[in-house]
Amino acid sequence: MKILLVDDESSQRNLLKGFLTNQGYDVLTAGDGEEACTLFSREPVQLVILDHRMPGLTGDEVLKRLKALNPMVHAIMITAYGTVDTAVTALKLGADDFMEKPVDLAGLLQKIQSIEQQIVVEEEVASVNEVIETPTLPLKIVAQSPEMKRVLALAGRMAQSPWAVLIQGETGTGKELLARLIHLLSARRDNVFLEVNCAAIPENLFESELFGHERGAFTGALSKRRGHCELAHGGTLFLDEITELPLSLQPKLLRVLQEKRFSRVGGEKPIDVDLRFISATNRTIKKLVADSAFREDLYYRIKVLELEIPPLRQRREDIPELIKLFLERYANQSMRFSLEAMDALVKYPYPGNVRELEHIVQRAITFSRGQLIALSDLPEEIRHHQAATLGSLPDNLEAMEKEMLLDALEKNHWVQTRAAAFLGISERVLRYKMKKHDLKNVAPTKNSSHNST
Repeated sequence: MKILLVDDESSQRNLLKGFLTNQGYDVLTAGDGEEACTLFSREPVQLVILDHRMPGLTGDEVLKRLKALNPMVHAIMITAYGTVDTAVTALKLGADDFMEKPVDLAGLLQKIQSIEQQIVVEEEVASVNEVIETPTLPLKIVAQSPEMKRVLALAGRMAQSPWAVLIQGETGTGKELLARLIHLLSARRDNVFLEVNCAAIPENLFESELFGHERGAFTGALSKRRGHCELAHGGTLFLDEITELPLSLQPKLLRVLQEKRFSRVGGEKPIDVDLRFISATNRTIKKLVADSAFREDLYYRIKVLELEIPPLRQRREDIPELIKLFLERYANQSMRFSLEAMDALVKYPYPGNVRELEHIVQRAITFSRGQLIALSDLPEEIRHHQAATLGSLPDNLEAMEKEMLLDALEKNHWVQTRAAAFLGISERVLRYKMKKHDLKNVAPTKNSSHNST
């Protein structure tokens, strides 16, 4: 990694340059902001370490210029006059971190190594982005969060190997999408990607589905049939919900993984296949192995490489982009969520993950009264969760009151006399509380139009 060190004090420059050079980094130095900008414009610098207070251009001004030249550059700001305002300004301008003088060299090295890892991930993700945009994927993979960027970087590396991959993650996290991405990034991309949902196949048909059968192998086998292992020859076989594979068939699948060879049901001739296995599960497979519900030797064969997809609640940075994606997919371009609704959506824990978010957006589009999707258009569990997560007791009571009022008004089609009777209060009190909580009926008039999807 090439580092540009900017400091007007020569002793500080020489100290840091000597230390970083000894750590194996390629270090350029500049004594002022103008020299730094000149060097930066002609050298492929990935990290800038710059002093905050310098004669001429300040560190803030230098950072602003460098970011204008290359927004992807990383930066660490150093100052002898550390204040909260200085740190906030530096971070707003795009600095990755902030340190005070005298510089803790061990701490600086740790920060640089962390940034170095980020750069590696960013470069790997950039190489994956072209495939993410391909129409071959049924849905674009969103990776704004550091967690998902790491997943994509790992997927890119795994794709280049021939080994079996085990993808783990909760229901709705996108395990099939990741499996397809690995296939599309691999040397097998031009061959078949075949998916088998192990949870959807009846146990008595499992062996025939995976390995095929010969004519007359069992009652109803009127002709020879090729199984999924044979059909996936040359490509990738994705075994979704692999933990649902019957114990009786696990030794035969293990043999295919080990020897790349199997026999059809009722057949004697072995069939050689060339395929890559990708498996997925939402269950804790180690526990199944401990309980003797899944073979340990098969477990180690399917997880030569392992990929864990984080749940949506651990990658909240991806939620706004996913919402934008689903709006583009299912609604007209002018539909959007209100700030209040978006806030509630970002804070919700999503037990059903990305799939649940997709369904929530579809529902909101369907029931929205206009082009602006309000909090009241969201499912009840999201509105209740927002109320329950507020901090103080008065805030909780206010939120609960608003929710009860909104619920009563919606159930009674915004007829205030009925809503007041439903709540057991007078219509005058209802009107007062509606004004207090700014509750208004935003249903369209007879002359207004609503674009449906």
